[in-house]
Amino acid sequence: METAIILVFVLGYLAITLEHNLKIDKLIPALVMMALCWALISLGLDSFPNWFDSAKHALLEGFGAFEHEEKLHLMEETLLHHLGKTAEILVFLLGAMTIVEIIDYFDGFATIKSFVKTKKKTKILWIFSILAFVLSAIIDNLTATIVLISILQKIVKDRDIRIWYAGLIIIAANAGGAWSPIGDVTTTMLWIGKKVSTDHLVGYLFVPSFLCMAVPSFIASFLPVFKGELDIEESGDDKPKSKYSATMLYLGLGAIVFVPIFKMGTHLPPYVGMMLSLGIVAVFAEIYSSSKFSMTEYGAEESDAHAHHSPVHHSLSKIELPSILFFLGILMAVAALESLGILFNFAGALQDTMPMLGTEIHVGEGVSDLVVLLLGVGSAVIDNVPLVAASLGMFHEPMDNELWHFIAYSAGTGGSMLIIGSAAGVVAMGMEKIDFFWYFKKISWLALVGFLVGAAAFMVTRTLF
Repeated sequence: METAIILVFVLGYLAITLEHNLKIDKLIPALVMMALCWALISLGLDSFPNWFDSAKHALLEGFGAFEHEEKLHLMEETLLHHLGKTAEILVFLLGAMTIVEIIDYFDGFATIKSFVKTKKKTKILWIFSILAFVLSAIIDNLTATIVLISILQKIVKDRDIRIWYAGLIIIAANAGGAWSPIGDVTTTMLWIGKKVSTDHLVGYLFVPSFLCMAVPSFIASFLPVFKGELDIEESGDDKPKSKYSATMLYLGLGAIVFVPIFKMGTHLPPYVGMMLSLGIVAVFAEIYSSSKFSMTEYGAEESDAHAHHSPVHHSLSKIELPSILFFLGILMAVAALESLGILFNFAGALQDTMPMLGTEIHVGEGVSDLVVLLLGVGSAVIDNVPLVAASLGMFHEPMDNELWHFIAYSAGTGGSMLIIGSAAGVVAMGMEKIDFFWYFKKISWLALVGFLVGAAAFMVTRTLF
């Protein structure tokens, strides 16, 4: 039965990675895979020799001798445990997505365009790279990529030049998401799973992530495509649609940044702080939305949408529920493999067979640097979310061990090496119709250089903690 479960997982995983070829949204195989894996566990419960206790991070002794009813009760408890942990991540993401949509409702991101005051291609490259690096650490790398490419489309009219900028934005956004607990789904998973703390994550990864962004941008600034100036046309359409756009931008970003501070102060799960932040932003959104009725001089400037929707209801209708369901499916499917001890046994075999790198310092207790670097390369080929979810089940080092920070860096930045390797890459591919092989030939080597330089920097910075 274990073989059947692994086969279902592999086939489902394959369907996810071939999403564009099969023309099937990846949430579908993720949900089917999750349901089938747990159904097979339930049907073959008496045939499994092992059961993994997630609370103690160890195999349960004498599981084979348990009565059937006792095993059923244990399975239900384990399923509920994993659902609770997954729900923490999903509720957190729902809150963050809604805040971002509220900012967008007030056209807050149009404020960012005012930062571009130059026509020099190299300066514009650095402005967008740094904006992507900073924004992705706050509103996550996927959203930062969407926002910046949307702005880029208004500034750079030549698509052949614009896709070069988009490629560097992908690298910068993924690098920025790696050092922040709210910058990438994988780092959020590690943070909520109590594997990394905010201060250690920033301390370990800020410099490696910055170099992962800065080195490719520095190299690219010498390429012929970034020489000279752009022909930028001023357009009256670029004005924000709401007089509250800048206010809502800074309020929303500040509310998201407040979440890690709230967690450190109260020791409550991050989703509690995110719900508080969402509530505060929503209050101001409703007040600002209603005020237009009594301030007729601004009525013409307000978006028509504002007159017909509550900002919060409108924003909730626009969040990406397919992504939420995908995370539910993939995380619960990985939990099925973890519950049977499959990931635990695989991690043991991996640590025994992989060679050690380094002399005095290596990642974790017997986990090779090479293993984590390969995980980064693997995240460029397949989704980094299940890779990190599997790592949470395989490795059991304590909180803030170097292993977890290296995994956060590798999984977060390794996806830049292929355009399909990260959510930021996939959305940029869709927005600009970037060809897979064009990206592979022009951008992948820059991403690889940045990834390796950042990894080398991490091996130095980890010695400081």
